[in-house]
Amino acid sequence: MKLPKKLAEKLKERKENNAFRFLGAIDCKIDFSSNDYLGLSKSALLFEQAHECLKNRGIKTNGATGSRLLSGNSLLYIDVETKIKEIHDSEAAILFNSGYDANLGFFEAVPQRGDIIFFDEYIHASIRDGIRLSNAKSYKFKHNSLEDLKKKIEASTTLSYLSVVYVVTESVFSMDGDSPDLKGFSNLCTANNYKLVVDEAHALGVFGGGKGLLEELEIQSEVFARMVTFGKGLGCHGAAILGSVSLKEYLINFARSFIYTTALPPQSLVTITTAYDLLFDVDGQERREKLLENIQFFKEKLIGLGLETEFIESNSAIHCCVISGNEKVKKVAGKIQEKGFDVKPILSPTVPKGEERLRICLHTYNTQEEIISLLKQLASLIFKE
Repeated sequence: MKLPKKLAEKLKERKENNAFRFLGAIDCKIDFSSNDYLGLSKSALLFEQAHECLKNRGIKTNGATGSRLLSGNSLLYIDVETKIKEIHDSEAAILFNSGYDANLGFFEAVPQRGDIIFFDEYIHASIRDGIRLSNAKSYKFKHNSLEDLKKKIEASTTLSYLSVVYVVTESVFSMDGDSPDLKGFSNLCTANNYKLVVDEAHALGVFGGGKGLLEELEIQSEVFARMVTFGKGLGCHGAAILGSVSLKEYLINFARSFIYTTALPPQSLVTITTAYDLLFDVDGQERREKLLENIQFFKEKLIGLGLETEFIESNSAIHCCVISGNEKVKKVAGKIQEKGFDVKPILSPTVPKGEERLRICLHTYNTQEEIISLLKQLASLIFKE
């Protein structure tokens, strides 16, 4: 059956703009594209210990059988949430099936009519989608700009003494790898009783001894809500929102992406709790130290090859080389892939037109030789243009 004409035209337009997405073939190139920063998704130890945890608890079920408000809740769920809140020095933690579900549920349910949301212009799509479902007014501010945020708040004509103000940012931005002045944002919000909301998806496992950038800066208690996701640094799946007990109670009652979905299966829950165990043992510490060493090595080699001005400044595992134009960045990515490196182009409209880029993700398992070889290939392509 044919697609409706409007849908077919949208697909055609995307192909014409060199922005067509498709599922590529699985290959064995050197990984510089995945979010598996610590390599835990490939950890046999994690797999084996998670399986042992299931056996020790006598769990032989394959699914949750329903939402947590029906038949899907369990002692295992409660244990995992208790563990997460204690690790992250939070009053409470509530698990969601994914980071997308967590952000969608929070922003659809929490900000109310008459409230105002100020969000970074580069905020993740899951947050934008949640904001669209909210009844609150929303305004974007320039990326990582505390000054522009202040200007937008001062210029807001809908702000009243009854409004709750939410300020939303990420600790590490997924398409840039950079970070805002989180202390500055926290100070502004604390002084004015604004609610600071921070997505820590790409900081978990990497910063703060693995706990995230907010905890590295010791400002976690000043944040209204934190989102942590487990599909990046922890190498598994799921997410949690960290906050007060009353926030958790509210989300249980009003977050539709929590209420109306089948709960995570036991296998996912034991993998999350086991991944946290590994994160803080000797193996996890060594993985984190190796990753941070690779990040520093990468930055040094950028300078040595004269590439630093081509990249967005980043101290995280994500490093982006801006190459304007979908066609051009796809061409460069293709040539690098031919050399055996899995590096993906990020196209508009995922990023703004003219800011297309190669997104390079570093991992604990990347060798220095691989990093040098990748950057030399990139330098030869960029400086040849």
